[in-house]
Amino acid sequence: MGKLIYGAPGVEVPLDDRALLHLRVVVLAKLRRDEKFALSWEDDETGRSHTIWLHPAIPLQFVLDTAANTALNRHWIEQLTSVANSGSGLRLLPEPLPEAATVA
Repeated sequence: MGKLIYGAPGVEVPLDDRALLHLRVVVLAKLRRDEKFALSWEDDETGRSHTIWLHPAIPLQFVLDTAANTALNRHWIEQLTSVANSGSGLRLLPEPLPEAATVA
């Protein structure tokens, strides 16, 4: 289980390492283009919904428990990018199954 740490002092968002690796690709691509956007998630323990506004000037860390060289699912990254570019902002979607990901 990894975590995204945003701001100082940081808001810590616990996330599965695989999901965090994919979110990192999308978040860093948007911030590299100086884009600001919302990131929303649900807290599994409390059931509460959270949203933060991501901005390139605010400190951000991705802390992973596993190696970062895991193979990435291109289709999941495309889906996350599409959601991140929407008016509602980025939220974690379930990873598409390999069979579903290859269907055009």
